[in-house]
Amino acid sequence: MERGQAVDMNTLTHFLAVARTEHLSRAAQQLHVAQPSLSRSIARLEAELGTPLFDRGGRLRLNDTGHLFRGYVERALGELEAGRRAVAEVTGDGAGTVRLASETFMAFSGPLAAFKRQCPGVELELHQLPVAEMARCLRAKDTDLAIASQPIAADGLESVRLLDEEVGLALPLGHPLADRSSVTLEELAGLPFIATRPGHWQRRLLDRVFAGRGLTPRIVCEGDEAGAIAELISAGLGVGLVPVIALRTVSQVPMAFVSVDSPDCRRVLTLYWAKGGRLSTSARRLRDAIAGWDWETGGNGVG
Repeated sequence: MERGQAVDMNTLTHFLAVARTEHLSRAAQQLHVAQPSLSRSIARLEAELGTPLFDRGGRLRLNDTGHLFRGYVERALGELEAGRRAVAEVTGDGAGTVRLASETFMAFSGPLAAFKRQCPGVELELHQLPVAEMARCLRAKDTDLAIASQPIAADGLESVRLLDEEVGLALPLGHPLADRSSVTLEELAGLPFIATRPGHWQRRLLDRVFAGRGLTPRIVCEGDEAGAIAELISAGLGVGLVPVIALRTVSQVPMAFVSVDSPDCRRVLTLYWAKGGRLSTSARRLRDAIAGWDWETGGNGVG
């Protein structure tokens, strides 16, 4: 490829895979191409741009220029994919696919099932993502909608608040605090906590409310699945923070729920989408269905 020659979409797809993995062999496996061919594709792209996009001292790393270029490539390929899907929708080649991201899908079965009843021909793709990835995926059009349990501090997004709910303390039945109406953070300082991993909203909330009182939670187990955390709490291995909405999905797990005496011990559930981007008809319908759902009671508030 000579300087000034147009970069083809295949090369950009190759770059994006390598940029996201920072690993040639893994990117080659994802793309189903030979690694030497992928290496040549990246080298041609760097020659076309006139600058390296990766640091190659030891492990492959995206450099500052690569990070800058990655943002443009993600938006460009995202717009092309959005255009392809829009044409398919207009020409009637299918009702379309809607991609929804969230940190967890527990307690979301109600609005999603209601949407599928209204739009049975629409395919839902569900992606479990950390909140730090959601803004990038929305702007790059890798996902249409995202539900976050903590604020996304990023430009270029629009949002609607779904639920502001209490997060309380789940304890095993028979625990000395199980019969209390509320507990203080100071009373919880020495208790063993079953918690999610760092980055998850429940862990961030736990660390934040404790730090606000100059305390550090004693974490004895870290996990990813809220259902498993509830099971461990019920088995008597520790206590943990649980939002009120989750009590509907773990109601079959025997455990007690006590309020935490802290005004900050709450979760704000928010629906996000890219600002200024054209959502497909199916994505707009899902957005309206999620926004219109009665999250307080678990029913559809719009009929």
